[in-house]
Amino acid sequence: MRVQVITIFPELFEAFLSTSLVGRAIDKELLEVSVHDLRDYTEDRHRSVDDEPYGGGGGMVMMAPPWIRAVRSLAGEETPWRVLMSPQGARLDESKVRELAAKKRLLLLCGRYEGLDERVLESVVDEEVSIGDYVLSGGELPAMVLIEAVSRQIPGVVGQVGSVEQDSFRSGLLDHPHYTRPPVVETLAVPEVLLSGDHAAITRWRRQRALVATARKRPDLLAGAVLSAAERNLVERELQGAEPAEACQDRPT
Repeated sequence: MRVQVITIFPELFEAFLSTSLVGRAIDKELLEVSVHDLRDYTEDRHRSVDDEPYGGGGGMVMMAPPWIRAVRSLAGEETPWRVLMSPQGARLDESKVRELAAKKRLLLLCGRYEGLDERVLESVVDEEVSIGDYVLSGGELPAMVLIEAVSRQIPGVVGQVGSVEQDSFRSGLLDHPHYTRPPVVETLAVPEVLLSGDHAAITRWRRQRALVATARKRPDLLAGAVLSAAERNLVERELQGAEPAEACQDRPT
């Protein structure tokens, strides 16, 4: 997969692209990320990228010409999917991550200040994407979040395919709790079922705990979940504050 980024702070990406999962994906040539300085596409001696807004008001607005030149220059003959990182965009959730991963080539625009001249969106942007309903100083951190999330969808990037399939939100639920050595930490013991070697029981327990975690932390996710009668009863008990029943035996059909 190929990702291009346009920003006025390319140095922010240096450590991110050289470490951890993303760094290894780049080393293995499974992922290609190039970062481009918007100021390289200015035409005045001051390399200006912003100016005062028409109509007055506080802050500065990023000018359209440098962005349009940068996007068109980098796009080449095979036009990438052009994404503006913006709090006004579609929420970056699991579904959106998969959708973007299928594009194979992305060009991410990282704005600053009060935002971009609207004519950039009208001319060279395919969609806006947001990582949440809050405002940051720029689009660089959201772009890194998007790159990391999308990179996990590339075959070979994550060593164990099963870990991607079991990620939170993949099934529409939060993930189940995880445990590792030692078996007891300050009187808190690992649940016995995980030490039993009974894989069917472990699978049931994990499904139950995922349902309980979702009911407690993100009950909104349960609206579209496919649940068995026993699982629905478990969720209702959890939402009512009752003690959870033993692991559900039946599964949704």
